[in-house]
Parts: sequence; C-alpha cells; structure tokens
Amino acid sequence: MQMQESASAPRVIINSGNGHVEEVIRQAHEELRQLLQQRAEVMRRIGTIKQTIAGLANLFGDSVLNEELMELVDRKTSGRQPGFTKACRMILMESGRPMSSRDICDYFHEKMPALLARHKDPTASVTTVLNRLVEYGEAEAVMVNGRRAWRWVADSSANNQRPEQHFTSSVA
Repeated sequence: MQMQESASAPRVIINSGNGHVEEVIRQAHEELRQLLQQRAEVMRRIGTIKQTIAGLANLFGDSVLNEELMELVDRKTSGRQPGFTKACRMILMESGRPMSSRDICDYFHEKMPALLARHKDPTASVTTVLNRLVEYGEAEAVMVNGRRAWRWVADSSANNQRPEQHFTSSVA
C-alpha cells in the first residue's frame, strides 16, 4: 500500500491490490450489520417485556414488583427526576400511541417541568432523544396527520392497522 497526500486529506491510503484487507473489511462489515440487527431485535424484545411488566404494575400496583424490577422498568421512585432520555423512553412507552416531540414536551411541562427547564431548546432535545431511540431500535418514526411522530416499537407489531406512515430515513 502506498501513502499519498492531497489538499483535501493529508493521508490517503491507496490499495495496491491487497485482497486480504478487502476480505477482512467485507467480513467485518457483514458481522457489524448482523450484530446491529441483533441489537435492534433485542431492544425491541426488551421494550415489549418492559411494557408488559409496566402494564401489569399499572393493573395490580407497583407492589407486585421487587426493587430490582422497579429499577429495570424505570418505575423506582428514588426521589429524584429520571434522566432525560429515560423519561422520554418512559413517556413514549407508556403512552400506547405515537407522540410528536411537542406532545412529549407538553407532558414534561405538565408532569416534570424541572427536567425540561434544563434544556435551552426542549423540542430539539426531545427530537434528538427520539431519533436516538429509533437508532437503538426502541422506537420508530411515523407520520400522523402529516406530522412526524414516534411510537414505541412494542406497539408497532400489534397495531399495524393504524393509519400512520413509517419513515425509512433516519434524517430528522
């Protein structure tokens, strides 16, 4: 392999026909794709299980959950507000419907104003978190009445009959 310098990039590696490197990169790429797919599937499954446990706790009371389970499903009342991402996740998971970033901001204003007050542009912060949840495979972006919204993935397989359109792009 040779090193060349150019104005746009100080160091460019030019492959002089080393098929071994290309094969290693191809295999690593394929393994990375498979692992990311597995992670998305695991995150969807985790979301479904968390939602099931949260639903049971809503029906029968939090007393049916032990301390560890309360922590794992984000229901532990530690006296402090949950983290911003955790709170967005909880709101979306428990809503049972697609929500816009404005819907989630409204919920914060009503139930957790202190958590939202720390953000200069709350809508942008919520949108960033929601897009990250999509990347993690925990949520999906949909169109509702011509507007972008997000839905917890555990809801999507059971409710495919809803009139939302799915986004395929990860661009906000």
